Amino acid sequence: MTGPVAPPPARLGAAAQQRVEALATPVGALGRLGDLAVWLSSTLGAVPPPPLTDVRLTVLAGDHGVAAHGVSAYPAAITPAMVRTIVAGRAGVSALAAAHDVSVRVLALGVDDDLDGVPPPVTARSVRRGSGAIHLEDALNPDETRRAIDVGREAALCEIDGGAQLLLTGDLGIGNTTPAAALVAAALGLSAADVVGRGTGVDDAGLARKTEVVAQALARAGDRAADPVDALTALGSADLAATVGFLLEAAESGVPVLLDGLVSVACALTAERLAPGARHWWAAGHRSTEPAQTLALEALGLEPLLDLGLRLGEGSGAVAAVPLLRGAVALLRDTALLSELG
Repeated sequence: MTGPVAPPPARLGAAAQQRVEALATPVGALGRLGDLAVWLSSTLGAVPPPPLTDVRLTVLAGDHGVAAHGVSAYPAAITPAMVRTIVAGRAGVSALAAAHDVSVRVLALGVDDDLDGVPPPVTARSVRRGSGAIHLEDALNPDETRRAIDVGREAALCEIDGGAQLLLTGDLGIGNTTPAAALVAAALGLSAADVVGRGTGVDDAGLARKTEVVAQALARAGDRAADPVDALTALGSADLAATVGFLLEAAESGVPVLLDGLVSVACALTAERLAPGARHWWAAGHRSTEPAQTLALEALGLEPLLDLGLRLGEGSGAVAAVPLLRGAVALLRDTALLSELG
């Protein structure tokens, strides 16, 4: 069951804002770093907040039936290959995470591969092999949707119980920006043309095919798009539904999340539909090149921290923003107060 989520305690936010204004810095000089410090104080439960020593990224992986219909510049075989690359610590996000002291876990929720030789914890929570091509059929059946949401909740709880202070969401799956764009369109009542971008870098013909696929998917889903769980069943995938569950559990447990690109933000928009107020526990790591992400961020009232033209996925944009959060904590903890000046 889901329902409204209480925001972080207002008293902590007020106390943190008072401390920002009391620092030995010009008024407003910290800009958004000051805002981040206030948010982190509120969500971490202390003024000033503790140093961020336990930051954890969970990459949720899955395949998508639409990948066989010309919506991606890469074949579906890349998905299992990249799962193995993350496990080996050699992916792009692995390099960033090592540089920024972020732990990485990858979970295969709907990868259409046996993943032989991959450590069992990676595949232990798999919901199904691949997801349906959403312009032709539902991505999941209702039981699979519920299971995927529950698996995402379990994944978040595992990290929270392990001591995570800050969670990050990452995605992995060829074709995944197509269902993500469809979910944003469904949530905001937009057309396919409003939300579809180039994903991994499709050409003009690929962009046209992708737009048509999303338009067909929205038409096929019809009125079911108005319900967030039904929308996940019709338009989502196992990994996207699990990401929704992950974000719901984090917000309900009072643990902050730094979002990544289109996929995680589309799932955040869906989670907010299920649990109004959950958005107060999330921050946006970066602005991706996908138009649907910008539209979803605006609807959530979130302003991304970075705008680097990234479209790698994997949680890379969120990981790249972690030093800003650590810097905001350090400023609030270690800067002298005006009252301390001689």
